[in-house]
Amino acid sequence: MDSVFRRVRIRSNLLRESLAECLGVYIIIVFGCGAVAQVTTSESTKGHYISINLGFALGTTFGIYVSRGVSGAHLNPAVSLSLCVLGRHPWMKLPFYIFAQVLGAFLAAATTALQYYDAIMHFSNGQLTVTGPTATAGIFATYPAEYLSLWGGFIDQVIGTGVLMVCILALGDHRNTPIPPGLAPVLVGLVVLTIGLSMGSNCGYALNPARDLGPRMYSYLAGWGDQGRGGWWWVPLVAPCVGALVGAMVYGLLIEAHHPEAGPDADTPDLCQTLDNKLALEMEGVEVDMNAPKYCPTEGQECKTT
Repeated sequence: MDSVFRRVRIRSNLLRESLAECLGVYIIIVFGCGAVAQVTTSESTKGHYISINLGFALGTTFGIYVSRGVSGAHLNPAVSLSLCVLGRHPWMKLPFYIFAQVLGAFLAAATTALQYYDAIMHFSNGQLTVTGPTATAGIFATYPAEYLSLWGGFIDQVIGTGVLMVCILALGDHRNTPIPPGLAPVLVGLVVLTIGLSMGSNCGYALNPARDLGPRMYSYLAGWGDQGRGGWWWVPLVAPCVGALVGAMVYGLLIEAHHPEAGPDADTPDLCQTLDNKLALEMEGVEVDMNAPKYCPTEGQECKTT
């Protein structure tokens, strides 16, 4: 009987975490794609490129605040995959997290299309196109600049997501520079903003397979059809995963491997709380380092600093 209750509890927790991931990604995309829609359909009279950067950055911040207490706020399949490879997240949960993340992005794209339907039809003269002066598919998914080669775009996304992963791991590393409680979502949003300002012109800095795949699936089904030249669709799907794994490896080799061994008198966080069926603290998509001191002595208990 105990095993039955345990399985039910695990499934309930997994559903709860998946729904939190779905809602968190929804917040990111509804703000980010909404900003793109406003800039595009107003022909930059109601916003500019910086508006898009701020939309995705602030969407990331608020998406993390919405979901972090339940799921740890991965909000990105590349982040979830990297944490599984690092041994900080159960592989069993990975497909559920990814499905929820893509679903949240799909629903957010549909919401943006509904909200801006009249504006999109007016701007495009009723023609849903991927390329050209009145193209609107870029409201939802990312597309390469005319000068960008397929492999150039792949490298671009690997670098951008690698940098993102390094910064996320640093913000969640308690043996590195500690950050004030509650500030991590803001800092992750600033990382996204900085990447957009410095690496966004080539192909729109997807950095997140769910952020691109969900809206791309929606735009395809909603009538935009062909998703661009050269089979571009797979680049923002695969390259961020590669980049996140590279970023995790770089941070592990250059930073985590050189941390001094924690002593028995290490300071503990201010707040410890028990959460059912959690293996480790997840902080804005980064769980507590498994090599760090175990602050909570009992199974199922985790320490939260945010």
